[in-house]
Amino acid sequence: MTNPAMTNSMTVLTGMYAAEAEYFRAGGPGAASFDALAPFFAPDVVLHQAAALPYGGTWRGHEGLERFFVAMSEAWESFVMADQEFLAAGATAVVLTQVRAVARATGRELGFPILQTITVTDGRIAEVRPFYWDTAAIADACGPACCDKG
Repeated sequence: MTNPAMTNSMTVLTGMYAAEAEYFRAGGPGAASFDALAPFFAPDVVLHQAAALPYGGTWRGHEGLERFFVAMSEAWESFVMADQEFLAAGATAVVLTQVRAVARATGRELGFPILQTITVTDGRIAEVRPFYWDTAAIADACGPACCDKG
């Protein structure tokens, strides 16, 4: 017997990750439309990023996600999710992602894991909480100008 919540969250996340990859292949913020990603996210979605990151803070709704993608693009020249492992896939999914990224300001390449908890409600992503092993290394790679939010 399959768990409908598991099937639903896997379907939603698989679709969202494919749409996100296409969004960035098409040029990302300013070049590609967020419209292909929007159906995967609840209108009141909340994304929590660690405050120490250049794109840290809480991002709310579709407009917030669009601003988040702009902030990510300002920090990273490239950001590749090289490997993803679904550790749990119920109403709250847990995804371990290995990232390879190049910082825009410094040109430094960095590899790091992100563990995300992602809540799926009514077939849409309602909340995302990424956990980073070393936010200081990410901030350092991005350079001091990147992290000056003042």
